[in-house]
Amino acid sequence: MKISDNFNQGHAAASPALSVLDRLPWRPIHTRITLVLGLGWMLDAFEVNIVGSVLGVLQKLWHTTAEQTSLLVSAWLVGILVGALLFGYCADRFGRRRLFLLTLLVYSGFTVLSALSPGYYFFVVFRFLTAIGVGAEYSAVNAAIGELIPARHRGRAGAIVMNFWPLGSILAGLLTLYFINVLPASIGWRFAFALGAVIALFSIWARKALPESPHWLAAHGHHEAAAAVSAEIAGESVTALLPAEKPAARTLGFIAQLRELAGRHFGRLALGCLLDFSEAAGYYGLFALLPLVVLPHLHVGDEMVPWFFIIGNLGAAFGGLIAAAILDKAGRKITVTVFYLLAAASMIALGSATLTESTAGVLVAFTLANLCATGSWIAAYPTFSELFPTRMRATGIGFSVGFGRIGAAISPPLLVGVAHHMTIAAAFGLLASFWLIGVVAMIPWTIWGTEGKNRPLEGLAAD
Repeated sequence: MKISDNFNQGHAAASPALSVLDRLPWRPIHTRITLVLGLGWMLDAFEVNIVGSVLGVLQKLWHTTAEQTSLLVSAWLVGILVGALLFGYCADRFGRRRLFLLTLLVYSGFTVLSALSPGYYFFVVFRFLTAIGVGAEYSAVNAAIGELIPARHRGRAGAIVMNFWPLGSILAGLLTLYFINVLPASIGWRFAFALGAVIALFSIWARKALPESPHWLAAHGHHEAAAAVSAEIAGESVTALLPAEKPAARTLGFIAQLRELAGRHFGRLALGCLLDFSEAAGYYGLFALLPLVVLPHLHVGDEMVPWFFIIGNLGAAFGGLIAAAILDKAGRKITVTVFYLLAAASMIALGSATLTESTAGVLVAFTLANLCATGSWIAAYPTFSELFPTRMRATGIGFSVGFGRIGAAISPPLLVGVAHHMTIAAAFGLLASFWLIGVVAMIPWTIWGTEGKNRPLEGLAAD
């Protein structure tokens, strides 16, 4: 039987050809899409974690102060915010494929320049520019995943792509152990960055084979191109099912796009912003408290710190796999809510383990906390990414990510300050409250919002 014969007539909001793509079984092209986009996401994680791994080395080489180190972190977060907002809009305006090629070009180019930095201030500028490329990835990649994957596999595929993050973190930790401990400190960190750029160039080559989103093409009136891409993905001609008379989406300016998002889709935008703020504040807060408060409290030596991150990220990968396994089965609402609730509880458990001053206990608790935290945001991204209309999906994702970076910026200094001036228990209580923001955001959405499991994108947008 032809795939087109299985078209679900109940999904009237979607054009017939796009609904055919939503009804496809899993095909080899979907595996290629998932792996190629996942590899790029792994590089983003590598980039974030490699900087944290070499900060101590750079402080000694360049004799930087604590304030200068914090400026580097701030520049990185601002760069991600700018990249997510600006390139999110560009992905909606010019297409997903162009942007997720451009993002890796920006990333790889400025990563090379980071490796060649002659001093601290050059490094800050190049890290800011690299972060713009990483921020752009958040928007372009998350928009592309849902538009290229069948509806009943969309959550799982999105979660699998996101789960390349802990793999990138583990790679960064292992490379740090080698390049920093084996090579001279003055050049070891440069080799680590350069290797990331080399892998990025390979990813650019792999991404060139990926198609443009047929949803984006159809929404912008490119019906023949959408039909060609649909045929490539489906393995059969669906040209006759794409209505050429369907009008193209309006082209809005950046501010007008944001205004329409906030006006017509406020609930969805609020959900994305709050979920991303919650996970960013919680995740960055966790990874600030561990090296700056918890490990010094336990008197853990510098040579042991990378192992905490490597083992912890093994737990993170397992959490991502759990999210990927249940997101399309249990549904978005229950999966996201339970993961955020477990993340909050796991932060309390890590705080309790810290107070016992048991190194083994802290390692186990941190691994569990990383499992729950990573499962939370890996489940959240596919959930709010699919809710925005195609013509403004990347903009909505970018705005949510940008809002979330506010949480990432305020959480680490606030939590460390509370730990130093009040108590460690109070700091972990505040950290747990950041994760509870996501739980609170999901409660009204669970009651009144749309469940995206097995739903076509156009159907979700029409709800």
